[in-house]
Amino acid sequence: MELNTKARYAVMAMADLAKYGAHAAVPLSAIAERQALSLAYLEQIFLRLRRGGLVASARGRSGGYVLARPASEIRIDEIMKAVEEETRLTRCLDAENGCVGDRRCLTHGLWHALGSHIESFLAKVTLQEVLDGIPVGKTAEFPSEPRRQPELVAR
Repeated sequence: MELNTKARYAVMAMADLAKYGAHAAVPLSAIAERQALSLAYLEQIFLRLRRGGLVASARGRSGGYVLARPASEIRIDEIMKAVEEETRLTRCLDAENGCVGDRRCLTHGLWHALGSHIESFLAKVTLQEVLDGIPVGKTAEFPSEPRRQPELVAR
């Protein structure tokens, strides 16, 4: 699975902001310290999050960032899209071109389907649910094959 640090750091930083920014703006330096992230990298990420309408900046002595909407209204896929990241499980850049030369790899359909499930899952999870702990029901929304019992072999 390809999910680079930009998306992971953006979600971590937004969760930190949601947790610690309920009453006042949070400086990026505080988020960087708590999450052990590069301040320069966070500045780039928050520029994109602000452009995406997910955070607002507050200037002044007690400046920093606040969530633009309640954490319960911000979905994880929105964060990833704001920083222009996507989950990609195949080495294919798009569905039109092949993975191996001009053809698709043998497992393309499998990884593409899994990627679709992941995207659907992230579109249903809110930032508040990340803070609260994702409900078990969220992970069980995808149909699964019934477990097969192993066949007993008479000896």
